[in-house]
Amino acid sequence: MMSDQQQGLRDWHRLFGLLLTDFFTGSPFVVEVERDLSVQQQLLDVVIVRRRPGRFAGRLPDGLEGLRAHNLITFKSHREALDGWAMKELVGHYVAYRKLVSRSPSDLLAEDRFGLYAVAARHPQSLSGQVPWQEVQAGVYDCRWGTDTVRVVVPGELPREAHNAPLHLFSASPELVGFGGSAYRRRSDRTSRLLGELFEEFRREGFAMPYTMADFERDYVKKHLPQLTPEEKEEVLQSLPLEERLAGLSEEQIREYLERLSAKRPAPGRKPRRKK
Repeated sequence: MMSDQQQGLRDWHRLFGLLLTDFFTGSPFVVEVERDLSVQQQLLDVVIVRRRPGRFAGRLPDGLEGLRAHNLITFKSHREALDGWAMKELVGHYVAYRKLVSRSPSDLLAEDRFGLYAVAARHPQSLSGQVPWQEVQAGVYDCRWGTDTVRVVVPGELPREAHNAPLHLFSASPELVGFGGSAYRRRSDRTSRLLGELFEEFRREGFAMPYTMADFERDYVKKHLPQLTPEEKEEVLQSLPLEERLAGLSEEQIREYLERLSAKRPAPGRKPRRKK
């Protein structure tokens, strides 16, 4: 049975995986969360697998541009450190996973079909001083671990741009989380629930969140309302109370609109007189 602390850490890993599941909705990739790799349960945080040909519509977050057929990701929240043991675990998971998806241990899938990634909310200061470490771009590093290269992404160091929003949400920086929430595009019916759960998790841990679920919903409507058809806009307006539909309009504007409606209506015809 897991302790409260262990369950809290697992919640962060689960949210990370579910957010990526939402992000890759409708793309050639599928996301597997907490993939079990053994009889004695060993859970890999996230696996992103290409299921069909095609390109991802849009721009992937920095550090994830070169996704391969199988992409194994370990995630460390703001409460955890990306250290040597975490790297050993990732490589161990890779060995087990590669055997699992290959025809047999003697006929393994090619090594270049696999990518190893580590996403860490905090910069791994200790690790970066212990192993060959190369900065690729802001917030993105290549870490040599034996004969393998692990791509390390630190969300809090990524440029504040919309395509990085999915990872900014896990940066543990209230400002960047807020930006990520406002910039993240809704991709499925689960998006609102996932973001709400994520914001609530931050609040439970004492983070002063400047961005709320209500902010997300409001920003989403403002961003997408112009794209609706006239019929869809009418449907949205009909769902609002009359007072809210008229809010923001002055008496003069309402009067002018009513006068225009009256002018468009045909004059009622006279009823014929009845003969006596």
